[in-house]
Amino acid sequence: MVTMADVARSAGVSVATVSHVLNDTRPVLPHTRQAVLDAVDLLGYSPNTLARSLVTSRTRSIGLAVSAISNPYFTEILQGVEAGALEHGYSLLIADPHDDPEHERKVVQLLHERRVDGMIVAPSADPGELVAYLSRHGVPAVFLDRRVDFPADGTPRYDQVCTESTQPTARLVTHLAELGHRRIALVAGAPGFSTTRERIAGYRSGLAASGLLPDEHLVVHGNSESLGAERATAQLLSLADPPTALVTANNAMTIGALRALRERSLSVPDDIALCCFDDFAWADLFSPRLTAVAQPSRELGAEAVRVLLERLASPDRPARTLRLPCTLVHRTSCGCPEGSVQFELSQFALPDVTEQPEPHGEFEEREAAKADGADRAR
Repeated sequence: MVTMADVARSAGVSVATVSHVLNDTRPVLPHTRQAVLDAVDLLGYSPNTLARSLVTSRTRSIGLAVSAISNPYFTEILQGVEAGALEHGYSLLIADPHDDPEHERKVVQLLHERRVDGMIVAPSADPGELVAYLSRHGVPAVFLDRRVDFPADGTPRYDQVCTESTQPTARLVTHLAELGHRRIALVAGAPGFSTTRERIAGYRSGLAASGLLPDEHLVVHGNSESLGAERATAQLLSLADPPTALVTANNAMTIGALRALRERSLSVPDDIALCCFDDFAWADLFSPRLTAVAQPSRELGAEAVRVLLERLASPDRPARTLRLPCTLVHRTSCGCPEGSVQFELSQFALPDVTEQPEPHGEFEEREAAKADGADRAR
């Protein structure tokens, strides 16, 4: 078996230098680093990660706990996390908490028992047990996508990486209002999530900016999944005065809403306009193509890795929350014709709207408006 001493002998350097190159623990001259890497390739050397972890108390592994991995949004986040981890020489252990607080605590404990160096977690709507476990065991962690509001009781705070939800949602609403719609409905996500609260707040801000009064019957919860959104949309369509425009708060709910509209033989945008939060690969294959807010999902995952590694390097650094900007992709489901005039978010000053309790129901700055044919990057 090839050893580190063999690599050092082949490269003409000390074993300590080989260790510094492979573990990135000290600056090494570029030509020396390259000589070591060439020797590693030539000899086929593979570090003994288990032995190294016993010495350094590090496994160079990251735990990722994300629900709904089959959802394209979270799949792309996973790809970003994996790429970021691989770039820095870390392996990835993945678990699905199923958005269930008890299961969430169990999978986090399992990842911790596997001795991961840190975790990236998309928290459930009730993350109390999760935060308590991480705090009790001193586990370095980054919260991803969904923001956690920490109590002012000395509970340790954690780094958080998410996207901006409020302003883009407001812009969808103001755009629909500019097209003449006065009955604009929102199919919101599952109650309890920060993303749900922020998109509801953005919806209300958009109404206020357009001079429209809110109607609690026009906000329903689709439970962040297709079937719930189908039922919630049916609830909206059964109103005595149904909406003429619809905003859906994630990609899965967009599919459910479209299914409900099809069941009633309603055409988009002729009978009802539609805009959605979350762009996805098939959004421009629908007829009409979907006007959508695109989140930088891969970048979100990669940024979470970067923040976690910074936390591992500087454990005492104050916690921070990073928000990545979204992009608004302007297509035709909103009712605009092909190649219509693009619109800019910066033209609109949205009023502050106090975040209100979530509505009751059966189910509960950078904008690059793109006419199709322009950049399709999400």
